[in-house]
Amino acid sequence: MKPKVAFICVHNSCRSQMAEAIGRLYGSEVFDSYSAGTEIKSGINKDAVRVIKKLYGIDMGKTQHVKLIDDLPEIDIVIKMGCNAACPFLMSKYEEDWGFEDPTGKSDEKFIKTAKIIE
Repeated sequence: MKPKVAFICVHNSCRSQMAEAIGRLYGSEVFDSYSAGTEIKSGINKDAVRVIKKLYGIDMGKTQHVKLIDDLPEIDIVIKMGCNAACPFLMSKYEEDWGFEDPTGKSDEKFIKTAKIIE
């Protein structure tokens, strides 16, 4: 059985969604990719959706949705996206914080940089 990896942040609208999509694209043979947050916004960040579609051909608006951490299955590995003290807690065998700056409201270059680091 493949390990379950959850990319988490507070709102599950941008960085964690990007990581879930890229994780599914490049890691699906090795792990199951999820994302979630403790609060949810009405949808995935439109700039993130556009940039991920342009870079990878993935339409996150059709393949993913915002989720709460309570909606996830039991997770093996938690990757926090860099939300510091406000980051949600989720039980797992291993946890890491990647410390990404949120690109929301910034240029496409910031979104592309975030995606390439995740990749």
